[in-house]
Amino acid sequence: MAQSNIKVAVQKFGNFLSSMVMPNISAFIAWGLITALFIPTGFIPNESLAKMVDPMVTYLLPILIGYTGGKLVHEQRGAVVGAIATAGVIVGADIPMFLGAMIIGPLGGWVIKKFDQMIEGKVRAGFEMLVNNFSAGILGGLLAILAFLAVGPAVSTLTGLLVTGVDWLVGAGLLPLTSILIEPAKVLFLNNAINHGVLSPIGIEQVREAGNSMLFLLEANPGPGIGVLLAYMFFGKGTAKRSAPGAGIIHFFGGIHEIYFPYILMRPLLFIAVILGGMGGVFTLVLLGGGLTAPSSPGSIIAIIAVTPQSASFYIANIAAVLVAAAISFIASSFILKTGKETDDDIEAAAKKMQDMKGKKSSVSNVLTEDQGALPDNVSKIIFACDAGMGSSAMGASLLRKKVKEAEMDIAVTNMAISNLPSDAQIVITQEELTPRAKSKVPNAYHISVDNFLSSPEYDKLISELKFPANSELHELVDDAEENGTDNSDEQETVKDDDLLRPENVFLNQEFANKEEAIRFAGRVLVDAGYVEESYIEAMIERDNITSTFMGNDVAIPHGTEEAKKAVLKSGFTVLQVPNGVDFDGQKVRLIFGIAGKDGTHLEILSGIAVTCSEMENIEKLVSAKTAQEIIDILGKK
Repeated sequence: MAQSNIKVAVQKFGNFLSSMVMPNISAFIAWGLITALFIPTGFIPNESLAKMVDPMVTYLLPILIGYTGGKLVHEQRGAVVGAIATAGVIVGADIPMFLGAMIIGPLGGWVIKKFDQMIEGKVRAGFEMLVNNFSAGILGGLLAILAFLAVGPAVSTLTGLLVTGVDWLVGAGLLPLTSILIEPAKVLFLNNAINHGVLSPIGIEQVREAGNSMLFLLEANPGPGIGVLLAYMFFGKGTAKRSAPGAGIIHFFGGIHEIYFPYILMRPLLFIAVILGGMGGVFTLVLLGGGLTAPSSPGSIIAIIAVTPQSASFYIANIAAVLVAAAISFIASSFILKTGKETDDDIEAAAKKMQDMKGKKSSVSNVLTEDQGALPDNVSKIIFACDAGMGSSAMGASLLRKKVKEAEMDIAVTNMAISNLPSDAQIVITQEELTPRAKSKVPNAYHISVDNFLSSPEYDKLISELKFPANSELHELVDDAEENGTDNSDEQETVKDDDLLRPENVFLNQEFANKEEAIRFAGRVLVDAGYVEESYIEAMIERDNITSTFMGNDVAIPHGTEEAKKAVLKSGFTVLQVPNGVDFDGQKVRLIFGIAGKDGTHLEILSGIAVTCSEMENIEKLVSAKTAQEIIDILGKK
């Protein structure tokens, strides 16, 4: 039990450190590009512009990390105090203080949070601003002094010991063994702590002395991860096999390593594959003399190439390290997958396990948040949000983006950190455990909760909701069909498909002066076909006067009122094709479905029509059909 608690604590700690770094990756990229371009060994050496390199790595990056760490603990006040304290740790050391910022930034946020809790409700009206400003300034200043005197020197000493250890490993030819720690640490979300807290400061010192460092590639090498995903593409099964190609693109080119963690958790033996791949990559770097001029953030092949020294030997060494790592990992992963057993549900279970490892509780099924209300009108963007805005949320955004494209909807789908959610967010999708945080950030958004971003049922439901908004009559009727379709099955009559829609009740190339003429025509067809009594026609007119029966997508579905049910003799409907359209309250209608349903059967008819008419491609086929049978075939006799 104690070991389990320690493991959970380590996992939470790793995830927290990752959340400090990931929002600032763009700053690392900017510094890396400036370094790669303008230092003496860069692409376009420029002594003046190269002066930006040291201040950015010494001041900008640590302060951003400290600011973000403080903000994670106590919002804006925590961020400011964290940044002030980070300034002290920077000045108190002579090396880049990424690790120091990861320590002192959150500590600053925690101190000011505790202070605010202590004085809550005790400050006299009118003195709030004075107390807030002075308390943040005083506590920030005291923490900066503490960081200068203690944290900075302590981290410098620790880094010196690590440098000695790395030099010994290199000299003894044992550097590849670091993969035994680094690769599993990634899945524990300690990758950013290792990469930017330990390897980057040492690597930067090596760059100052030698112009490059291979330490930047120990953790950032995408080879081990892409090897696992390639193995799933060829030898995986079910959902894991289908999702692996998309995950591979995100990982290899986007540099989001978190995306392949569930695939390893699904088969823990794959830890061996990534460790072997990592060792092979590091051995290749040592053998060929590879290295980078700056950290590769994120760890994508694009970023790696961008910060590779301008020399053919370095390009060969670095690319070879990635390829060798990928090949070894692929071979080992393929063997493990081919000799083991998995089910289609394993990837979702692994994704849930990954969320549990982040310190979140798991739940049984995907659920929508309670009391979320109706979808907003004119949705233009859907946002997937998680702690850092990377990894699992990127995969979820990729999956839903594909579904939105297939549905031919003009809606942007993106992913980001919860802390970066814009105030005008319309739809936000998060893990169930993160939804309260997202709601507090953007309370006016429509929130959807899921257990994991790799599961798709909620995505299909959302697409359906967007096509048929909850306030539309068609949506209500389809929902009723789903709810009532089996509840009264004993009372519903058994209706043959051929009797619901007959060829003689399909009318092509019709022209109508107005909607009332069209509705009366549809009603007369139902009467003549023996579906309804004469009084049903006036009930159809009355129903449309109460609320328009225009349903969107050039479709109208006139039917009788609730009181007119007694006039229905049996279930059936008619289809009127109106290529030139008829006006329904300012809306052009080209297809009219006159409906009559007995004992709730009309709800099943509406549901079937809704499924077909949700796609404009089907509407165009129905409007251009040349025979009644062609229309019946398109509708599938639903």
